Amino acid sequence: MSTTAEKYGLSERIAVFIQNRRKPLVLCFGVIVLAAVCVVAALGITGVLRKNALAAVEELDGRYEALRFNISDGSKEEEVNVLLEDLGAFARKNRGLAGGRAWALTASVYADKKEWVEAEQAWIKAAESASKTYFEPIVFFHAGRAAEEQGNIDAAITHYAKSASFSFPSAARAQFSVGRLEEKKNNTEAALEAYRTLVSKFPFETTWINMARTRIIVLQLNK
Repeated sequence: MSTTAEKYGLSERIAVFIQNRRKPLVLCFGVIVLAAVCVVAALGITGVLRKNALAAVEELDGRYEALRFNISDGSKEEEVNVLLEDLGAFARKNRGLAGGRAWALTASVYADKKEWVEAEQAWIKAAESASKTYFEPIVFFHAGRAAEEQGNIDAAITHYAKSASFSFPSAARAQFSVGRLEEKKNNTEAALEAYRTLVSKFPFETTWINMARTRIIVLQLNK
């Protein structure tokens, strides 16, 4: 004697299953739809906030450009201080590219004022904020320059090395700076390693390769 399940085909059994469980199935479907709507809404809100943040940075950048050639002028000191306060407030509230650019603008102001300690600190914060964006290696390069201006060669080498570890237009230049500063410290072997890394890692950077090869020859002759 056939059982109840055997009396029905697959489609009939599915229909019976859905009929018997329609309320929980409808509830689950509703939850899934609601979750999808929330995700789409969240992505939309995030996109709007990011767009607004970048627009705000552009406004701050415009204020910097209007002041940059007179930053050392005592008559502009109040405006510069207000700009730094606004940049700091914005940078602390925003991460990602917008926050990184705000810290970079802060660093640029300090660099224009030749206040290299503050500039280096701001460049580092820019790198932290803009981590995993195209902006990260750029600001590490500038942090290297700020450290070098202070005579802090070890820190400069660290920043340049981090910059050179990325793929971006000035990576070879950053790598050459590592070698140049190792030479300055009389670390011949470290300098040679830095230059050889440049030659092997950046095969299409003809200018920097030629400069590195020249330094390799000079260092080897002087050993």
